[in-house]
Amino acid sequence: MQQVRHLSIHEYRSAALLKSYGVGVPRGEAARSPEEAYKAAKDLNTNEMVLKAQALTGGRGKGHFDNGLQSGVRLVETPEEVKELSAKMLGHKLITKQTGEAGKIVTAVYVVERKYALTEAYLSIVMDRKNQSTMIIASAQGGMDIEGVAKKDPNAIKKYSVDLEAGVSDDLAFEIASQLGFTKDAIPQGAKTIQTLYQIFKDKDATQIEINPLTETKQHEVMCMDAKFNFDDNAAFRQQEVFSWRDVTQEDPDEVVASKYGLNFIKLNGNVGCLVNGAGLAMATMDVVKLYGGEPANFLDVGGAATPETIEKAFELIITEKNVSAIFVNIFGGIVRCDYVADGLIQATKNLGLKIPVVVRLQGTNFEIAKDMINKSGLKLYVEEDLDEAAKKAVELGGK
Repeated sequence: MQQVRHLSIHEYRSAALLKSYGVGVPRGEAARSPEEAYKAAKDLNTNEMVLKAQALTGGRGKGHFDNGLQSGVRLVETPEEVKELSAKMLGHKLITKQTGEAGKIVTAVYVVERKYALTEAYLSIVMDRKNQSTMIIASAQGGMDIEGVAKKDPNAIKKYSVDLEAGVSDDLAFEIASQLGFTKDAIPQGAKTIQTLYQIFKDKDATQIEINPLTETKQHEVMCMDAKFNFDDNAAFRQQEVFSWRDVTQEDPDEVVASKYGLNFIKLNGNVGCLVNGAGLAMATMDVVKLYGGEPANFLDVGGAATPETIEKAFELIITEKNVSAIFVNIFGGIVRCDYVADGLIQATKNLGLKIPVVVRLQGTNFEIAKDMINKSGLKLYVEEDLDEAAKKAVELGGK
């Protein structure tokens, strides 16, 4: 079982992708300096603009910056105003409900023409794993917190199952567009936009496309005013252009390093570091650690191609967190041999001068050889064959 991870891209990248498929988006340009933002505003040649901080988080409009500036989405009228506000956004952390106090660094700003809406709807396309298909989620109440809408009025959210291969038929597209509150003049373009969004979803191996709001303007144009795209990391090999848009400044540095070594690594807040092969086993390991009173410090799946080098790198990542007081290694030796893992564990413990206890549970190919190697190493490695006993030991040695 492989962990499903996703690439997120900035709004201006999403807008460019939409535009390349003929989907309506406001005129706009991204900038990485106040001077570039000033030029972008001049090029738009209008006194009705929106300046949007580019950070991979939702709730930008209600967020605030580490320098006290309020809101990452501002209505602006002049290039001078754009330049002044850009200087206060770029390079600063935008703090939202999603980021917490850590915030996200703003790496660019997006200067766009302001459009006035007759209708603001919500539309997203997601994977429906339960039914092995895709789903379109739509609401006439767009332009706001869709979770809040769903809580307040569940009937305002409509869901449409879509066969992955058949796609969105003309009848279904018109049915959905008709539910979004568009006027009769805009429904045909709305239906076409829905079908095109689904085509992008398929073509680009997306896991989510969210448009909020999907707007009908006063000129009866249908436009995507804001877009959130996620793409399946497993498709990176065939979506090279999309994955070239990855902004690693928006990610945890250790998680970026982990990805270079083929490790699936996510930091958590606990004290027991976990090193496991297989996403399903990793989740079970985290659960059993919690069951016995511990808290996982991370999710770390070394996969089926673990080498001594990747195991050492995994240990390095785990011990970067000061809270880690014990490490629990839980490996099922199927594709990867237990003795190969044991060699990696021994090398990593020696090379890193590891002081904290490591509880090792190995099962599978060459387990007896691996157990003998570890026992003869003279290192602070504790071998346990039973999962529950191993978890108990890790929690106990971790001091909680």
